[in-house]
Amino acid sequence: MATNEQRREAAKRKLERQIEHRQQQAKRNRAIAAAVTAGAVVVIIGLVVFFATRGGDDPAAQAKPQGQQQPTLRIPTERVAVPERPKPLPNPVTCSYPDSGNAAKKVSPPKDGTVPSKGTVDVTMSTTAGDIGLTLDRSLAPCTVNSMLNLIKQDYYEGSSCHRLGTRELQMLQCGDPTGTGSGGPGYRFADETFPQLHYGRGLVAMANSGPNTNGSQFFLVYGEAPLDPDYSVFGTISDEGLATLDKVARAGIGQPGPTGDGTGRPAMPVKFTDITVSA
Repeated sequence: MATNEQRREAAKRKLERQIEHRQQQAKRNRAIAAAVTAGAVVVIIGLVVFFATRGGDDPAAQAKPQGQQQPTLRIPTERVAVPERPKPLPNPVTCSYPDSGNAAKKVSPPKDGTVPSKGTVDVTMSTTAGDIGLTLDRSLAPCTVNSMLNLIKQDYYEGSSCHRLGTRELQMLQCGDPTGTGSGGPGYRFADETFPQLHYGRGLVAMANSGPNTNGSQFFLVYGEAPLDPDYSVFGTISDEGLATLDKVARAGIGQPGPTGDGTGRPAMPVKFTDITVSA
Protein backbone atom coordinates (compact mmCIF):
# COMPACT_ATOMS: atom_id res chain seq x y z
CA MET A 1 0.00 0.00 0.00
CA ALA A 2 1.36 3.42 -1.03
CA THR A 3 2.11 5.84 1.71
CA ASN A 4 0.82 9.37 1.77
CA GLU A 5 4.17 10.68 0.61
CA GLN A 6 4.16 8.32 -2.37
CA ARG A 7 0.66 9.43 -3.28
CA ARG A 8 1.70 13.08 -3.11
CA GLU A 9 4.71 12.45 -5.40
CA ALA A 10 2.51 10.61 -7.91
CA ALA A 11 -0.01 13.45 -7.94
CA LYS A 12 2.78 15.98 -8.36
CA ARG A 13 4.22 14.10 -11.37
CA LYS A 14 0.74 13.81 -12.95
CA LEU A 15 0.16 17.56 -12.54
CA GLU A 16 3.55 18.33 -14.10
CA ARG A 17 2.71 16.07 -17.07
CA GLN A 18 -0.65 17.84 -17.51
CA ILE A 19 0.99 21.27 -17.39
CA GLU A 20 3.63 20.20 -19.94
CA HIS A 21 0.92 18.74 -22.19
CA ARG A 22 -1.05 21.99 -22.05
CA GLN A 23 2.05 24.05 -22.87
CA GLN A 24 2.86 21.86 -25.86
CA GLN A 25 -0.74 22.07 -27.06
CA ALA A 26 -0.75 25.85 -26.71
CA LYS A 27 2.53 26.03 -28.65
CA ARG A 28 1.05 23.93 -31.46
CA ASN A 29 -2.09 26.14 -31.56
CA ARG A 30 0.03 29.27 -31.83
CA ALA A 31 2.01 27.78 -34.70
CA ILE A 32 -1.15 26.77 -36.54
CA ALA A 33 -2.70 30.22 -36.06
CA ALA A 34 0.43 31.91 -37.34
CA ALA A 35 0.46 29.67 -40.38
CA VAL A 36 -3.21 30.35 -41.12
CA THR A 37 -2.72 34.11 -40.74
CA ALA A 38 0.28 34.09 -43.05
CA GLY A 39 -1.63 32.06 -45.59
CA ALA A 40 -4.57 34.47 -45.47
CA VAL A 41 -2.27 37.44 -46.02
CA VAL A 42 -0.73 35.74 -49.06
CA VAL A 43 -4.18 35.02 -50.49
CA ILE A 44 -5.35 38.63 -49.96
CA ILE A 45 -2.21 40.03 -51.58
CA GLY A 46 -2.67 37.67 -54.49
CA LEU A 47 -6.28 38.76 -54.98
CA VAL A 48 -5.31 42.44 -54.87
CA VAL A 49 -2.63 41.90 -57.51
CA PHE A 50 -5.02 39.78 -59.59
CA PHE A 51 -7.80 42.36 -59.74
CA ALA A 52 -5.41 45.28 -60.09
CA THR A 53 -3.92 43.76 -63.22
CA ARG A 54 -7.20 42.61 -64.78
CA GLY A 55 -8.33 45.91 -66.30
CA GLY A 56 -10.24 44.06 -69.05
CA ASP A 57 -13.05 43.12 -66.67
CA ASP A 58 -13.67 46.73 -65.63
CA PRO A 59 -16.01 48.62 -68.03
CA ALA A 60 -14.42 51.90 -66.99
CA ALA A 61 -10.97 50.51 -67.75
CA GLN A 62 -12.20 49.31 -71.14
CA ALA A 63 -13.71 52.70 -71.91
CA LYS A 64 -10.62 54.65 -70.78
CA PRO A 65 -7.43 52.62 -71.34
CA GLN A 66 -4.32 54.04 -69.73
CA GLY A 67 -2.43 56.35 -72.03
CA GLN A 68 -5.42 56.87 -74.38
CA GLN A 69 -7.19 60.23 -74.17
CA GLN A 70 -9.92 61.90 -76.13
CA PRO A 71 -8.55 64.41 -78.67
CA THR A 72 -8.59 67.99 -77.48
CA LEU A 73 -10.65 70.44 -79.51
CA ARG A 74 -8.40 73.24 -80.70
CA ILE A 75 -10.26 76.31 -81.93
CA PRO A 76 -8.34 79.13 -83.62
CA THR A 77 -8.69 82.48 -81.89
CA GLU A 78 -7.95 84.66 -84.91
CA ARG A 79 -10.42 85.39 -87.68
CA VAL A 80 -9.44 84.74 -91.26
CA ALA A 81 -9.37 87.63 -93.68
CA VAL A 82 -12.63 88.23 -95.52
CA PRO A 83 -12.25 87.14 -99.17
CA GLU A 84 -12.28 89.84 -101.82
CA ARG A 85 -13.31 89.47 -105.43
CA PRO A 86 -10.45 90.16 -107.82
CA LYS A 87 -12.90 92.28 -109.82
CA PRO A 88 -16.05 93.87 -108.37
CA LEU A 89 -19.39 92.69 -109.69
CA PRO A 90 -21.49 94.99 -111.84
CA ASN A 91 -24.22 96.79 -109.95
CA PRO A 92 -26.92 95.57 -110.20
CA VAL A 93 -26.64 91.89 -111.08
CA THR A 94 -29.31 89.55 -112.43
CA CYS A 95 -30.47 86.60 -110.32
CA SER A 96 -32.81 83.71 -111.08
CA TYR A 97 -34.35 81.13 -108.77
CA PRO A 98 -35.71 78.15 -110.74
CA ASP A 99 -37.81 75.39 -109.20
CA SER A 100 -35.91 72.49 -107.61
CA GLY A 101 -38.72 70.23 -106.40
CA ASN A 102 -40.54 69.82 -103.11
CA ALA A 103 -39.88 72.37 -100.37
CA ALA A 104 -39.10 71.36 -96.80
CA LYS A 105 -41.33 74.23 -95.72
CA LYS A 106 -43.77 76.13 -97.91
CA VAL A 107 -42.17 79.33 -99.13
CA SER A 108 -42.21 81.57 -102.21
CA PRO A 109 -38.97 82.03 -104.18
CA PRO A 110 -37.55 85.51 -104.75
CA LYS A 111 -38.57 87.18 -107.99
CA ASP A 112 -36.14 86.76 -110.85
CA GLY A 113 -34.49 89.98 -111.85
CA THR A 114 -31.84 92.47 -110.78
CA VAL A 115 -30.56 92.98 -107.23
CA PRO A 116 -27.88 95.32 -105.84
CA SER A 117 -24.32 94.09 -105.44
CA LYS A 118 -23.25 96.75 -102.94
CA GLY A 119 -23.88 97.19 -99.24
CA THR A 120 -24.29 94.98 -96.17
CA VAL A 121 -27.21 93.81 -94.04
CA ASP A 122 -27.02 92.90 -90.35
CA VAL A 123 -29.00 89.90 -89.14
CA THR A 124 -29.43 88.56 -85.61
CA MET A 125 -30.30 84.87 -85.38
CA SER A 126 -31.56 84.05 -81.88
CA THR A 127 -31.09 80.40 -80.94
CA THR A 128 -31.49 78.18 -77.91
CA ALA A 129 -27.69 78.17 -77.57
CA GLY A 130 -27.27 81.96 -77.84
CA ASP A 131 -27.43 84.73 -80.42
CA ILE A 132 -25.54 84.48 -83.70
CA GLY A 133 -25.07 87.80 -85.46
CA LEU A 134 -24.33 87.89 -89.19
CA THR A 135 -23.33 90.65 -91.57
CA LEU A 136 -24.48 89.72 -95.07
CA ASP A 137 -22.25 91.17 -97.80
CA ARG A 138 -23.84 91.81 -101.20
CA SER A 139 -20.47 92.46 -102.84
CA LEU A 140 -19.52 88.82 -102.23
CA ALA A 141 -22.77 87.07 -103.16
CA PRO A 142 -25.71 89.35 -104.01
CA CYS A 143 -28.07 86.59 -105.19
CA THR A 144 -27.34 84.59 -102.03
CA VAL A 145 -28.03 87.58 -99.78
CA ASN A 146 -31.26 88.25 -101.67
CA SER A 147 -32.39 84.65 -101.13
CA MET A 148 -31.48 84.69 -97.41
CA LEU A 149 -33.48 87.86 -96.85
CA ASN A 150 -36.41 86.36 -98.73
CA LEU A 151 -36.38 83.25 -96.52
CA ILE A 152 -35.98 85.25 -93.31
CA LYS A 153 -38.91 87.49 -94.28
CA GLN A 154 -41.13 84.39 -94.61
CA ASP A 155 -39.94 82.88 -91.26
CA TYR A 156 -38.49 79.91 -93.10
CA TYR A 157 -35.70 79.30 -90.58
CA GLU A 158 -37.62 79.89 -87.37
CA GLY A 159 -38.21 76.67 -85.45
CA SER A 160 -35.54 74.76 -87.40
CA SER A 161 -32.41 73.28 -85.80
CA CYS A 162 -28.81 73.08 -86.95
CA HIS A 163 -28.23 69.45 -87.88
CA ARG A 164 -24.50 69.04 -88.49
CA LEU A 165 -21.46 69.97 -86.40
CA GLY A 166 -17.84 69.44 -87.38
CA THR A 167 -15.05 69.49 -84.78
CA ARG A 168 -12.07 67.91 -86.56
CA GLU A 169 -10.61 69.09 -89.85
CA LEU A 170 -13.87 70.85 -90.78
CA GLN A 171 -14.89 73.07 -87.86
CA MET A 172 -18.31 74.41 -88.70
CA LEU A 173 -22.02 74.27 -87.82
CA GLN A 174 -24.45 73.59 -90.68
CA CYS A 175 -28.04 74.87 -90.50
CA GLY A 176 -30.98 75.83 -92.67
CA ASP A 177 -32.95 72.61 -93.19
CA PRO A 178 -36.38 72.63 -91.48
CA THR A 179 -36.52 68.82 -91.70
CA GLY A 180 -33.31 68.50 -89.67
CA THR A 181 -32.02 65.75 -91.98
CA GLY A 182 -29.64 67.71 -94.19
CA SER A 183 -31.64 66.99 -97.33
CA GLY A 184 -34.36 69.68 -97.13
CA GLY A 185 -34.48 72.89 -99.13
CA PRO A 186 -36.80 75.75 -100.09
CA GLY A 187 -38.04 74.24 -103.35
CA TYR A 188 -35.90 76.51 -105.53
CA ARG A 189 -32.20 76.81 -106.33
CA PHE A 190 -29.78 79.44 -107.57
CA ALA A 191 -26.32 79.66 -109.09
CA ASP A 192 -22.98 79.61 -107.27
CA GLU A 193 -21.29 82.94 -106.59
CA THR A 194 -17.78 81.64 -106.23
CA PHE A 195 -14.34 82.74 -107.44
CA PRO A 196 -10.89 81.09 -107.29
CA GLN A 197 -9.62 83.32 -104.46
CA LEU A 198 -12.29 82.08 -102.05
CA HIS A 199 -11.11 80.59 -98.78
CA TYR A 200 -12.82 79.52 -95.57
CA GLY A 201 -12.06 79.88 -91.88
CA ARG A 202 -13.08 81.36 -88.56
CA GLY A 203 -15.70 84.05 -88.85
CA LEU A 204 -17.13 83.32 -92.32
CA VAL A 205 -20.56 82.04 -93.36
CA ALA A 206 -21.08 80.20 -96.66
CA MET A 207 -23.76 78.30 -98.55
CA ALA A 208 -23.89 74.51 -98.41
CA ASN A 209 -24.71 72.66 -101.61
CA SER A 210 -24.96 69.21 -103.16
CA GLY A 211 -23.05 70.11 -106.32
CA PRO A 212 -22.60 73.01 -108.74
CA ASN A 213 -25.44 75.57 -108.75
CA THR A 214 -27.61 73.71 -106.22
CA ASN A 215 -27.78 76.42 -103.55
CA GLY A 216 -31.00 76.54 -101.55
CA SER A 217 -31.47 77.32 -97.86
CA GLN A 218 -28.66 75.47 -96.07
CA PHE A 219 -25.58 77.34 -94.91
CA PHE A 220 -22.58 76.67 -92.66
CA LEU A 221 -21.05 78.86 -89.98
CA VAL A 222 -17.27 78.46 -89.72
CA TYR A 223 -15.79 78.87 -86.22
CA GLY A 224 -12.39 77.26 -86.92
CA GLU A 225 -10.50 75.46 -89.65
CA ALA A 226 -12.19 74.68 -92.98
CA PRO A 227 -9.75 73.41 -95.66
CA LEU A 228 -12.26 73.40 -98.54
CA ASP A 229 -12.02 73.99 -102.27
CA PRO A 230 -13.58 77.30 -103.41
CA ASP A 231 -16.90 75.66 -104.29
CA TYR A 232 -19.13 77.30 -101.67
CA SER A 233 -20.45 80.85 -101.87
CA VAL A 234 -19.23 83.01 -98.99
CA PHE A 235 -21.85 85.65 -98.28
CA GLY A 236 -20.94 87.25 -94.98
CA THR A 237 -19.24 87.25 -91.59
CA ILE A 238 -20.13 86.16 -88.05
CA SER A 239 -20.16 88.53 -85.07
CA ASP A 240 -17.93 88.08 -82.02
CA GLU A 241 -21.01 87.12 -80.00
CA GLY A 242 -21.94 84.59 -82.65
CA LEU A 243 -18.47 83.05 -82.57
CA ALA A 244 -18.69 82.74 -78.78
CA THR A 245 -21.98 80.86 -79.22
CA LEU A 246 -20.45 78.58 -81.85
CA ASP A 247 -17.39 77.90 -79.67
CA LYS A 248 -19.70 76.87 -76.83
CA VAL A 249 -21.63 74.51 -79.11
CA ALA A 250 -18.40 73.04 -80.50
CA ARG A 251 -16.94 72.37 -77.04
CA ALA A 252 -20.13 70.54 -76.06
CA GLY A 253 -19.23 68.09 -78.82
CA ILE A 254 -21.15 65.80 -81.14
CA GLY A 255 -24.11 63.99 -79.65
CA GLN A 256 -24.94 61.67 -82.53
CA PRO A 257 -22.37 60.87 -85.25
CA GLY A 258 -23.57 61.43 -88.79
CA PRO A 259 -23.76 58.78 -91.53
CA THR A 260 -20.83 60.11 -93.56
CA GLY A 261 -18.09 58.95 -91.18
CA ASP A 262 -16.18 62.23 -91.57
CA GLY A 263 -16.27 63.16 -87.89
CA THR A 264 -19.36 65.36 -88.21
CA GLY A 265 -22.73 64.77 -86.59
CA ARG A 266 -25.65 66.28 -84.73
CA PRO A 267 -24.47 68.72 -82.04
CA ALA A 268 -24.86 67.59 -78.42
CA MET A 269 -26.04 71.10 -77.55
CA PRO A 270 -29.21 71.81 -79.57
CA VAL A 271 -29.16 74.97 -81.70
CA LYS A 272 -32.73 75.87 -82.59
CA PHE A 273 -33.67 79.18 -84.23
CA THR A 274 -36.26 81.00 -82.14
CA ASP A 275 -36.27 84.42 -83.81
CA ILE A 276 -34.43 86.16 -86.66
CA THR A 277 -34.35 89.92 -87.08
CA VAL A 278 -32.95 92.08 -89.86
CA SER A 279 -31.46 95.52 -89.16
CA ALA A 280 -32.01 98.16 -91.79
